Amino acid sequence: MTGAAVGRTALEGLRVPDALSARVPAEQRGAGRDDVRLLVSRGTEVSHHAFRDLAGQLRAGDVLVVNTSLTLPAAVEGRLGGERLVVHFSTRGDDGRWAVELRTPGTGAGVGAGQRKGATSARAGGPAGAVVRLPGGGHLVLEEPLDPAGTRLWWARVAGGDVAGLLARYGRPIRYGYTERDQPLSAYQTVFALPSPDGSGSAEMPSAGRPFTARLVAELVSRGVQFAPIRLDTGVASAEAHEPPYPERFEVPAATARLVNAAVAGGGRIVAVGTTAVRALESAAGPGGGVRATAGWTDLVVTPGRGVRVVDGLLTGLHEPAASHLLMLEAIAGRPALERAYTEAVRHLYLWHEFGDVHLVLPDETAHSPSCASNFR
Repeated sequence: MTGAAVGRTALEGLRVPDALSARVPAEQRGAGRDDVRLLVSRGTEVSHHAFRDLAGQLRAGDVLVVNTSLTLPAAVEGRLGGERLVVHFSTRGDDGRWAVELRTPGTGAGVGAGQRKGATSARAGGPAGAVVRLPGGGHLVLEEPLDPAGTRLWWARVAGGDVAGLLARYGRPIRYGYTERDQPLSAYQTVFALPSPDGSGSAEMPSAGRPFTARLVAELVSRGVQFAPIRLDTGVASAEAHEPPYPERFEVPAATARLVNAAVAGGGRIVAVGTTAVRALESAAGPGGGVRATAGWTDLVVTPGRGVRVVDGLLTGLHEPAASHLLMLEAIAGRPALERAYTEAVRHLYLWHEFGDVHLVLPDETAHSPSCASNFR
């Protein structure tokens, strides 16, 4: 798959004010991780809740599919000649190379000390053969663009190949300029995150799972809601407008496939926690909707034209109006529902990005026509 641009989203004309960017984690704004708001869409009907009341929106037999990928401290300082830059380690390839993004450290008038340290701005990658010096005396060599049509992400080889050790010693979480300051790595881990034996993980947090707490998980289980783990290691999210996600490594375990198939057969709803969970689960779904145990790479891009085969609902953050993730939401919810939800989110001052509020998309169970039902199967 290449990084060719995908179609325009349903929300191109929507303006999200900068003031609606969540600048610090929820626990620094309020009482805890689950102290965020929950926008619930059932078709074009919208309601407003606290996230800690999620159990009241689900029912016994529903399955929440969660991503267990651990967030890596994937940002490392580097130098290319005399130029200071930040390397974002995105994805580990099967041949030992890494897809990396080179970023310019945030500097300039009005930028605080924390932003100078952590926030970055876009920079073209390359050139081929360039050597980027890394902390501890290491270096990486840029080899070729990940996508011949673009220059943002490059395949690179790291001297010695011990990227996990490099990140553990010198890395920090990736963050962008809308956040107020650097946060510890723990702020970017979800309650579902599990370490991988080979030290791999996600360049950026699978953030839809962030508001969950152990207490809320226990409450949901006590009410008959089931959890099914998948793993998808996310790459960097600083994609350009209309740029689709690149191929990512994923796994749908056999136990999850069995649980999802049994729930579907019994009339339960499959609710993905995050777009990563949708991508993994739909990559493992056959044309008839059955899910099989699968591991490897996925280049699937879920669009309204492709539709979804097994996912009924989605719990996710709020996305930028030009983000390709919105095509996935449109495939699940339908365009009218998506437009209504985001209009209401702006009007009611919901917060965007990884530390922000959450959107739960559920089937419109008052609709009985085949055209409405097809949005969810």
